[in-house]
Amino acid sequence: MNDDVRNIVLGVIAAGVSAAFGWLTRTYLWKRKLRRKQAFFGLPENSESLLVVNRDAGSPDLAVHRYDVFALLELSALIKDCGANAQVVTQDAAQQGFGERTEFCVGGPGSNRRMLAHMSVMLPGVRVDVDSEPGPDRGAFQIGGERYRLDAGVTEYVLLARITAGQSRPVFLFCGQRAITNQAATRYLARNHERLARKYGNGSFVLLLKVVNSQAYGPDVVELEGDVTRAAQTPLPAPEAGSAPSTTRPARS
Repeated sequence: MNDDVRNIVLGVIAAGVSAAFGWLTRTYLWKRKLRRKQAFFGLPENSESLLVVNRDAGSPDLAVHRYDVFALLELSALIKDCGANAQVVTQDAAQQGFGERTEFCVGGPGSNRRMLAHMSVMLPGVRVDVDSEPGPDRGAFQIGGERYRLDAGVTEYVLLARITAGQSRPVFLFCGQRAITNQAATRYLARNHERLARKYGNGSFVLLLKVVNSQAYGPDVVELEGDVTRAAQTPLPAPEAGSAPSTTRPARS
């Protein structure tokens, strides 16, 4: 074998080794990224999860708002990426505890009994005005000492929470003032789950998100209003006659 042939053979072997090493490295990084994603969502391979959907508060029928359907589609894609399975149930049919399966609960307490139950147990520091009568505080969130009012289509708020409550599988809550904000929260989670996993690990958090000008931008423009984990998990005192009103955040930015 002359020098030219030997150099060609060695070059081919080196290229093959390099390609194999690159493939193994990419596979390792992809699997590590997948394991982290599965751990954050509590969705190991072939596990089961629960998608709890509310009803359309503006419809007399047992209908699901189209934006909530879009939110379920966003979540279904995340679940599929983790190699897990999902079961969709309505808010009045989910009669079980939490911790055995990862749960994604969509909708405010006025249209989702399951959300109402979760919030009363896990988020005692949050009150939502579900009064059906028109008024400035209709749909408003009270978190700790602050109130966040709804200005439909302009400034709207949604709570995105990951709660473990000492259980093996988390519960994700998407509690918005309008259906479009529920989709905004699921989209925010899909885009930012890696950053959230780095910051919070596999622990609990409660984030207040602000959806800006949804009448023009839909669910795409979302700002982090703040981490309200401590306030949301600290029980609110019972209202007393003559007590000072809570601080109200202006509806418009």
